[in-house]
Amino acid sequence: MNRKELSNEMLFFVYLLEKYAERNGTTATAVLKDLDEANLTDYVQQMYPMYHTERLENAFADIDRKITR
Repeated sequence: MNRKELSNEMLFFVYLLEKYAERNGTTATAVLKDLDEANLTDYVQQMYPMYHTERLENAFADIDRKITR
């Protein structure tokens, strides 16, 4: 599968994971594992309409709040 076959939502999700991981000194794979374990992966993907129109820091803060609950 190449980049052209991925939806904008999925491309943003990957970008968000990579940037969130970079901010936290970890890997996107580890972040995805954490989201999966917290049952938040679908939530984060569904937040695309809001997350992609705001600053990434807002998305990071939301994810941080959800993961630490």
